[in-house]
Amino acid sequence: MTALRATAPRTPLGRRFGLLMGALLLSSLGNGLCFPFTSIYISQLLGLGGRAAGGYFIAMAAASFAAALAGGPLADRGSPHRVGALGAAALAAGYALLAPAGSVPLVLASGVCVGVGFGLFYASIVGIVDTAVPESGRRAAFAIRHIVNNAGIGLGSVAAGLALHGAHTPAGTLRWLYLANGLAALPLIAVILGVRPRATAEPATGGPADASPSPPLPETGASPQTPGSRGEAPGSGKGRGGDLTPPEPSGPGPTYRSLLRARPMALLILAQALFAIVGFTQIEATVPLLLHDRMAVTLGWVSVVVAANSFALIALQPLLRGRLERLPETVVLAGGPVLWAVAFGCGLGAALAGEAAPAAVRYGLLLAFAVVFAAGELMYSSAFYPLLLRWSGEEAVGRASALASLAWNLGTASGPPIGLFIVAHASATGSWLALALGAAAAFAVTAALRGRTADT
Repeated sequence: MTALRATAPRTPLGRRFGLLMGALLLSSLGNGLCFPFTSIYISQLLGLGGRAAGGYFIAMAAASFAAALAGGPLADRGSPHRVGALGAAALAAGYALLAPAGSVPLVLASGVCVGVGFGLFYASIVGIVDTAVPESGRRAAFAIRHIVNNAGIGLGSVAAGLALHGAHTPAGTLRWLYLANGLAALPLIAVILGVRPRATAEPATGGPADASPSPPLPETGASPQTPGSRGEAPGSGKGRGGDLTPPEPSGPGPTYRSLLRARPMALLILAQALFAIVGFTQIEATVPLLLHDRMAVTLGWVSVVVAANSFALIALQPLLRGRLERLPETVVLAGGPVLWAVAFGCGLGAALAGEAAPAAVRYGLLLAFAVVFAAGELMYSSAFYPLLLRWSGEEAVGRASALASLAWNLGTASGPPIGLFIVAHASATGSWLALALGAAAAFAVTAALRGRTADT
């Protein structure tokens, strides 16, 4: 029988976490200013053509892949904060390079810098967040990080739309927006380095257990009622109330291959790719097209549905936080795709109702889709990274984060083409059913993960 955690007072996440989230919000707001317009900016407004735009994204993807693979071990050997700060600096340089860009070499250089920035940043951000909060606050911290990222991008997109509306020189306006995006990443560098745990003057007082290495990645996972594999080691996320001594480099640590040989970690990384393929990319790329082209939903209502999803993330987090923290992470993670399947079912209901149905029924089902999908997103964000931290061991957090980043990139690259293919070749009801089947596939993987880890 699954054991529920006892209700406990909510852990204050602390000033360092608040500063980090503030800087992340500003950086993601900068990203929101630009990312929907990059291909249009390069190919049309700069007049460099589609090949140059494609080259930018290829260069970014290749650089991100290489930087993530290199950044994981670097974060494990030293400090994830240095790797994260270097990634933020590369992002700032890459976006700023697009502001004066007028030639293909400069566009490709920008793509490389942005790719390196993303690769290093996402290989290190899990460790950075973890050292900023108490271990008991991990799940809330990663859920809040997901909300902050989405809120920033949403606000940035709105600001960009207002700035570009009626602009006589869109290229000139976008140059300023790319420059603003680069500048928005600069405070993140300072904050990442500022929240880095500092060595204390007091000698270590721990017993032999303090010096013991983290246990190897388990085949059957630790119970959520016991400390995870990161334990209470110095610098492992004790927040303001714990030892702030940075961890010493612990040698080469597990390799990528050895991490993936452990079945729970392999399933977790596969689940990450599936979450991107069947969930996040579908609500961003496929669902808007499905609503507009297959269900004759106006653009205004498409925007309302997307906005409802973003606002629901913010509203539901404080309501669900306590309930989710009383459940094992594997249960919460498996619940995410279940809620997505329910959400896609709401969309299916709206499609079956058709245009002849009362507007309150049809659009009410679409709004229900947006809210239920948001609840599934929160279940993912509150469980995935705590599991990754617990199973990787302190000496392999960077490598595990890099694997998660690579799986996410694979999912975000393949998810939109798959979804758009479905919409192009299936009816509205068939498309919603296909999306629900994708969520069922993600559930099957997370259910297998639950069985392997035996959280009882």
